[in-house]
Amino acid sequence: MMNAMTPWVRRLIFANVAVFALTTWNPVLAGPFVLVPAFIPYRPWTLLSYAFLHAGFMHVFFNMIGLYFFGPQVESRLGSGRFLGLYLASGLGGALLSIATPYAHIVGASGAVFGVMLAFARYWPHATIIMWFFPMEARVAVVMMAALSIFGGFGGTQPGVAHFAHLGGFAGGYLFLRIAEARSPAAKFRAQVAPPPPRWNPDGNLERWRRV
Repeated sequence: MMNAMTPWVRRLIFANVAVFALTTWNPVLAGPFVLVPAFIPYRPWTLLSYAFLHAGFMHVFFNMIGLYFFGPQVESRLGSGRFLGLYLASGLGGALLSIATPYAHIVGASGAVFGVMLAFARYWPHATIIMWFFPMEARVAVVMMAALSIFGGFGGTQPGVAHFAHLGGFAGGYLFLRIAEARSPAAKFRAQVAPPPPRWNPDGNLERWRRV
């Protein structure tokens, strides 16, 4: 893991902590920025603003720990602009999938951080990380967290946990990465140097069969 925080990891951690401190000092300030999926048409800004609010110290602490450990390496790989896009797309995905719970009050950067974690597992799938006090490969951790979110979301376990926001974070992060990779200079270069697909040549194919 990289120790030094990269530019957008530092800014996002600062923004989340600052908003948490401000809303802890005056909880009324958080009200207009909480995501209630049924009210999105009237408060569209909550599609992103909810990701900067947290329900308590441990909530913001664990989200920022995840961003601190996974974010710098992902930002260094993608570049700062695309990393910010990944973070926001993952948060947006979490908000959109939360439509499954239309009247829930949703806060937290978990969906955005889950998207960052997915990117880490995509680029370093065999990296060993500590999850629930046990070492495991990053790809295994992502699969387990997705499975738990699916079970929690549809099984109704752990009330008060936004499981669909977590799943939406994975979905938003995955879509962003697919689009970003398809538009990357490397993908364009591969398309330019790839040999043309073979053409159907009846005479040539028949001749080869005769030789066989």
